[in-house]
Amino acid sequence: MAGDALLVGIDFGTSHIKAIAFTTDGQVAAKASVPTPTLYPQPGWAYYEPAAMWRQTAAALRQMTRQIDDPHRIVSVAVASVGETGVPLDAAGEPTYDAIAWFDNRTQQQAERLRRNLGADPIFLRTGLSVQPIYTLCKILWLKEKAPDAYTRTATWLNAADYIAWRLCGVPASEYSLASRTLMLDIDSLRWENALLAEAGVDAAILPPLLASGTRLGCLLPDAAEQTGLPASAIVATGGHDHVCGALALGVTEPGAVLDSLGSAEAIFLATDQVLREPTIGHCGYSQGVHVSGGYYVLGGLYTSSACVEWFRAAIGSQPEYTELAAEAETVPPGSLGVTFLPHLRTANPPYDDPLSRATFVGVTFDAKRGALYRAVLEGVAYEAHHSLAALLPYLPGTQIERIVATGGGTRNDLLMRIKASVYNQPLRIVSIDEATALGAAMLGGLGAGLYTNVQAAVQTIRYTTRSTEPVAADAAFYARAFERVYQKIYPAVREIHHTIAALQKAEGNE
Repeated sequence: MAGDALLVGIDFGTSHIKAIAFTTDGQVAAKASVPTPTLYPQPGWAYYEPAAMWRQTAAALRQMTRQIDDPHRIVSVAVASVGETGVPLDAAGEPTYDAIAWFDNRTQQQAERLRRNLGADPIFLRTGLSVQPIYTLCKILWLKEKAPDAYTRTATWLNAADYIAWRLCGVPASEYSLASRTLMLDIDSLRWENALLAEAGVDAAILPPLLASGTRLGCLLPDAAEQTGLPASAIVATGGHDHVCGALALGVTEPGAVLDSLGSAEAIFLATDQVLREPTIGHCGYSQGVHVSGGYYVLGGLYTSSACVEWFRAAIGSQPEYTELAAEAETVPPGSLGVTFLPHLRTANPPYDDPLSRATFVGVTFDAKRGALYRAVLEGVAYEAHHSLAALLPYLPGTQIERIVATGGGTRNDLLMRIKASVYNQPLRIVSIDEATALGAAMLGGLGAGLYTNVQAAVQTIRYTTRSTEPVAADAAFYARAFERVYQKIYPAVREIHHTIAALQKAEGNE
């Protein structure tokens, strides 16, 4: 059976929900993708209706299973998802409120109150996280303050992946990598931080049991099997945080390897074997958590990466084809005719912790047409990723970056990959796995079903090829100068202006 077995991984992402069936060695057998049902009621707000989350996921699974000659070959399913998003459920399993999206910024006041009342450094030492508005605890506090009836009726809070798994098998549980993104996990004992929750005024009883990733939960519910086309015999296992699952699939499980995962957001992921204790890491906006393979990780990156490209395409009108923009940008030399872009479309990125920061173009002249502006966006994204990684390394003495593995939809942007290799001044290993996040989830499902003996065996079983994008020496030299002399100075120069803009908007009621 193992040779014919299929493992299903679900990737609940910012822009799409993907359902993919893999063979046990990681080859795609069938796949489907549907849009993530995100609603934007006002500037800065975004949410999902829980029923729509399930409906879209079931639709993706149904489209995928119809492509398989014998769906009974599917032996397991697990879910990877964005972090920070959770679904509040009442005692009967009905949602009490919508699922606030991870990037929704309505929770800034709750984050500020946690910093003021409990202290950012003590929280970092307990959870491994800086206090950011995106984290789940801030969302729960917002719900308690702004929708108290919904909070009072909430009996269980499930992260996005946990909610989908619960809809599949009826077992409410979470696992450590997603719990790491809640601001509620004791990173040392791997238990919910009950003392912190009590200090924050949150009932710890609403949080589900914690299990290791790849733990068997149960078989599919009959109703879920009917809606999805999955066999009722399929095992549902705990999955994990999307970037962490991607790291598992690509073998980024040991110190010395970096995963650059490029999607709407971009994760700079380093595996570690210990919890970092320096609170300054939290001040800089970095986070750490539990790896699905065991051990820990440190995470930097960008809250908007490919999202910057999509914003630019929409902002300039007519949404030109990617190839058209790339062709125009290819005619522009490195440096984009003096234009530089700071990609803080949602918030600042590590090594800065500043939710009031904004995106900025500097150096624009009459000569800078669409191609130069587009190239500046790509260079800004590359500079920001390099900055996030370079500023983290001093906290990891003795760590040598031996390889940078790139994955995700952003790797299909060849110009961006060439720019990034030169900005890093290091080869990028671009893997042939387009769907590493879903594959990592599928591997965890296979672990829960007993098809792999352990995580290491699963990683060694996966087959894929890589291609390398090398830095261009002359471009790398230019980018090093521009990064030092221009890029690193932009945020400090505009910070006060952006804070003043935020204050003005707040005063006018337009925040």
